[in-house]
Amino acid sequence: MTYKIVFIDIDGTLVNGEKNIPNDAKLAIKELKKRHIPVVLATGRAPYFFSDILADLGLSSYISFNGSYVVHEAEEVYRKPIPVETLKALEDMALKNNHPLVFQGSKECCANHEEHAHVIESFQSLKLNAPSYRKDFWKEADIYQCLLFCEGKEEKLYEESFSNIHFVRWHPLSTDVIPTGGSKAAGIAQILNILNIDPKEAVAFGDGLNDKEMLSYVGMGIAMGNAHENIKPYAKFVTKHVDEGGIAYGLKKIGLLE
Repeated sequence: MTYKIVFIDIDGTLVNGEKNIPNDAKLAIKELKKRHIPVVLATGRAPYFFSDILADLGLSSYISFNGSYVVHEAEEVYRKPIPVETLKALEDMALKNNHPLVFQGSKECCANHEEHAHVIESFQSLKLNAPSYRKDFWKEADIYQCLLFCEGKEEKLYEESFSNIHFVRWHPLSTDVIPTGGSKAAGIAQILNILNIDPKEAVAFGDGLNDKEMLSYVGMGIAMGNAHENIKPYAKFVTKHVDEGGIAYGLKKIGLLE
């Protein structure tokens, strides 16, 4: 199979625990670009939380918010915000349970609690500053993803109450909230449709629970050596750890790099 495009997750895949891109990964992406193979970032992050990575790698296409907002060559091509009535119901329930929320729009994100310890801790794990407090932000902008701050055992309360959003945990204290049917795979489909590329001709690298659909959808799903154990069965094979040249090794194994 000749692969024509590569999708790469960010945290734990492109960047390591220190949130740095290993040099071998940078060189691998540079070589793909020289060979005219498109490279697209596919992440749960908001665009403003990886704009520096795009600039560093010279990339302009990405799937953000776990597939809810897609940009191809710097142009918005797909957007699926969460309905306002759903946001209101979610916030009502979260406030009742004293669970903070961060609402994420395409340009900025805001929290509905001021300086909550769980929000600060989870954002620090990404080496990012916690968002500012703005109580009614969700009423002012399209919201593509929320971060709900609760423990895993509390998440079921929300899953049982909402049918048009679903929850994907990314941190012990926080879960992503995205529209039902949304996933990185759905975002990938948008890009492949524009480029007229079959999913069988696509490659994806990932490591987390939000990469399951993506790794299953493409022709060559590759899990990082450091990937969550529950994700590895969805991949065609497991490459090396992010700090051991995982992306470059994987690309060489499938013949995209020498």
